[in-house]
Amino acid sequence: MKKLVYLLLIFTLVACGKTAEKYAAIPQGATVLILGDSLSYGTGANTGTNTGEDYPSLLATKTGWQIINAGVPGDTSAGGLERLPALLQQHQPKLLIVELGGNDFLHNVPQTKTMANLKAILTQAKQAAVPSVLVAIPEVSAFRAAMGNLQDHTLFETLAQETNTPLISNVFSEVLSDNTLKADQIHANAKGYAVVSELLYRKLAEFGFLK
Repeated sequence: MKKLVYLLLIFTLVACGKTAEKYAAIPQGATVLILGDSLSYGTGANTGTNTGEDYPSLLATKTGWQIINAGVPGDTSAGGLERLPALLQQHQPKLLIVELGGNDFLHNVPQTKTMANLKAILTQAKQAAVPSVLVAIPEVSAFRAAMGNLQDHTLFETLAQETNTPLISNVFSEVLSDNTLKADQIHANAKGYAVVSELLYRKLAEFGFLK
């Protein structure tokens, strides 16, 4: 009986270790780059301009990081890939947060192309010795949107596993499933972006990026 309990304890510890992988903490004052689209830019908060209600600004206040908001409305994974080299060279960030893919889905970009672009972004960051975090985006589904039950596109889980990249999931799917947290069908409102920043903060802390 004691042996069985011992084995169960070992199994539990091993299982917990797999879900609690820790990364090096990013100190306050460090530069963090967010490569994204309109969701990072802050469209939907106030007049849709970057007014401090966007989640990168809110996250900067919570973390003490110097966050560069490289969110461009309408941008795709291809656009992000094209912009990244100059951004890395200019800002030399200590962490890259990638929030892209939504416009690919809206414009029916082949999934293989989106995967290739996002993988190339993560590869560039790795070559520059910049750790990356991937933020999952919901799949396009009018039915799920109407039911308030959006789900992350499976592409992100696959990509995270293939590239060994930490994935932050169920953030935008959760926020954009709640009508009180969104400005339209694809953008959060100010309250929604506040929830996004809080969820991101918690997950980044779990990963160990925050002390």
